[in-house]
This record gives sequence, C-alpha cells and structure tokens, in this order.
Amino acid sequence: MVDLKGQYLQIKQDLDAAIQEVIDNSEFINGSAVKVFQKNLEQYLSVKHVIPCANGTDALQIAMMALGLKPGDEIITTNFTFIATVEVIAMLGLKPVLADVDENTFLLSPESIEKLITSKTKAIVPVHLFGQCCDMEQIMKLANKYELFVIEDSAQAMGADFQYNDGTLQKAGTIGDIGCTSFFPSKNLGCFGDGGALFTNNDELALMIRSIANHGMKVRYYHDHIGINSRLDTIQAAILNVKLKNLEHYNTARQKAADYYDRAFQNEQKIKIPLRVSYSNHIFHQYTVIIKDADRDGLKNFLQSKGIPAMVYYPVTMHLQHAYQYLGYRQGDFPVSEFLCKSVLSLPMHTELDNQQLEYITSTITEFLSK
Repeated sequence: MVDLKGQYLQIKQDLDAAIQEVIDNSEFINGSAVKVFQKNLEQYLSVKHVIPCANGTDALQIAMMALGLKPGDEIITTNFTFIATVEVIAMLGLKPVLADVDENTFLLSPESIEKLITSKTKAIVPVHLFGQCCDMEQIMKLANKYELFVIEDSAQAMGADFQYNDGTLQKAGTIGDIGCTSFFPSKNLGCFGDGGALFTNNDELALMIRSIANHGMKVRYYHDHIGINSRLDTIQAAILNVKLKNLEHYNTARQKAADYYDRAFQNEQKIKIPLRVSYSNHIFHQYTVIIKDADRDGLKNFLQSKGIPAMVYYPVTMHLQHAYQYLGYRQGDFPVSEFLCKSVLSLPMHTELDNQQLEYITSTITEFLSK
C-alpha cells in the first residue's frame, strides 16, 4: 500500500544527514530541529501557530482539553473514520454524537451536522477523509450560528487546499479553531515513527495547547493546568523537515496515480471512482473506490493472490464497534456508513507508483470484474 523504502531512497542523503546531525548534537528532546520544523510548517500552512506533539490522537485530545470541554458536552463527528476521532471524545467523558456521511464523498455534510445540534452541543469535529476537505465554509457558518467550536481532523489531508466561494484558498487544518494532524509513516507527510501537531491562529489557544502538551506547564515545574506529556522527537522533526520540502511533489505524484486509476476505471460499471469535490483539491491519502454488484472481499483476496495489497478503510462503523454500544445506536441507524463498510476498497497509493505498476493493478482488477 505504501512504498516507504522507495521514498526514502530518493532522499536518502538528505535524511541521513539530518538524522546524523541530531545524533551529533544529542538534542533528542525538544531539539533545534523541532523548532525549525514548527516554523517551516507554519510558513507552509500560513498559520500563526504550529504546536508539535507525539501523535495525531494526542493532538485531538489536547485540542479538546484546550477548549475547556466538560464531561457530558456533545461533540458531533463522522461515523465513518478511524477510531481515534471518536476515541478521544469518549475518553474525556464527552459524548460522541455521530453523523452519517455523503455516499459520494465519504465526508461529513453540513446538513447532517445541523440536524444533530442540541443545547448540549459544544463542538464539531469534521474529518478530511482520504485526502480532501469537508465543506468548511458551510461548517464554519453553522459553528458561528450555534456558537460551536470546530476541531479539524486533517490527519489524512496534509497539504490539501480548501477553496471558498470567492476563490480564496486555505490549507486543511487551518480553518477551524484548532486543526490536528498525524505524521504516521504512511501519511502524505510522514515521519519514521509516531508524530503529530496542532494548528491554530488564536494566540491564547496556542499558549494553552503548548501548556497542556507539556504537563500543564508554562514555567518549568509550575503546573497551571492538568496536562499530558506529548512531544515530537527531535529525530522525527529532522526527518519531517526534509520531507516537508518534498510534500508538494509527493501530493502531485499521488494525484497523477489517481488520474491513472480514474482513466482506467471510467467505463467500468462495477467500480465507482472517488468523487472530487469543487471546493477542495484531493491529495489522495487513499484512493478508495466503491465496488458495485461484485464481490468486494473476493476482489481483495484475488489482488492479494497476485501480490497487490488492498485495504478496507473501514470494515466496521463507529456505532457498531463493541466499545461504543453504550451510545445506544443500532444497526440500520447509519445506512450510508454501513453500506460503505461493505463496499469500499482502497488501492495502492503512494509517491513511488509508476505506470507499469498501475497498469498491472488496474488490469488485474478488470480481469476479476470481467468474470
């Protein structure tokens, strides 16, 4: 699914030098590379504050703690996503309120959000799934109307651009009150281990986030808030500094691979290719199709027998996970999400895909579907 070694070999000299510099300086915790990466990412995103942390799940937790959300507050988010988004809501004693997604985009829609807003609703967590943005202009209008916080989960959309109706562009994760991301190795901007970050344009929130991520400290050994220990390792920051310079190239390579898939499947009746929305570009963290009137799992197994990896993101929706039965949802409550879990298939998508590999992948899929 991801050729991390191939990507590494393309930038090996720069990466090796960056890692060696950290080792030579022995700045393993909060070293200079972390500060440099923070500034570089702020510049790339055109955001006032980037606060690095240990992983994307921590980023979501810190964001909710920084906003002062209290047990029992309702947080609206998507039912079709990775578990971390819902996990931190529940872990903090908040109430996850799940919304179904759009079948064509896999994204949370403003319409589905507004139906769920109550007097207990305090925040919305839109997830920019698979590489393109939710309709943030309309979501922010809802948030302003109902005085709600917005925490963007942009872990799968690093570098994606949201386009407002007036043509203005803004990077995913920089539109809401706080944006959160992950630098998990398979991400478009990934390190060689765990890593994450939060983004905000609010100075006071930035101070609170930095404090919470550092045991609640602003001054060493003086703890003003309940916090956690969540920081980005210096070696990972050094790696990310090198990769950030290549991010636009990486995203373009993914888009070219997606274009190839689109052309190959445009007349295939049993495959529904990803819809690209008008208000966001798509940087294809995943290339996810819907398999129609065919055996999705049979196709997945056939591909694997031919040496082609394929993944189902996600096989079980949030509301049917055993850990979240207490929320009271039942099978059938979210028909779109449940349909997608039985129908979606993600194909290999990474920066090193070439036409020979893509031709082999697509022809093998066509072979199976023509039976």
